[in-house]
Amino acid sequence: MKKQPVLITNAARSQADQLRSRQIRYTTMMSIRALCLILGGVLISLRVPLLPLWLILCALGMVFLPWAAVLIANDRPPKTKAERAADEAAREDVRRALTQPVPEPDHIVVDVDVVEMEKQAEERKS
Repeated sequence: MKKQPVLITNAARSQADQLRSRQIRYTTMMSIRALCLILGGVLISLRVPLLPLWLILCALGMVFLPWAAVLIANDRPPKTKAERAADEAAREDVRRALTQPVPEPDHIVVDVDVVEMEKQAEERKS
């Protein structure tokens, strides 16, 4: 029996490991869906008692499992407290930046080119 190494860090699982476990769960759920389809066909051919009830259960499995499989496959591990705190701090910074009034400039800047063009126009007239 292979011994598992002792965990000495609190680092999250690698993305490859997370993806692999989600792929396994997705494949397992879709296999169960295929079994529901096969079971429905077998039940119809055997004409078992309470056939409508069994067929409804198989149909629910064939409809519900793909939806649940996609949700689970796209799920990620929950955020840690530190990640949640960092997200909240970033949202607070954005809120603060959006609510601060824009300061009014203390002086007026005049475009030099416009003033020089007006002087040249006045010189031409004289």
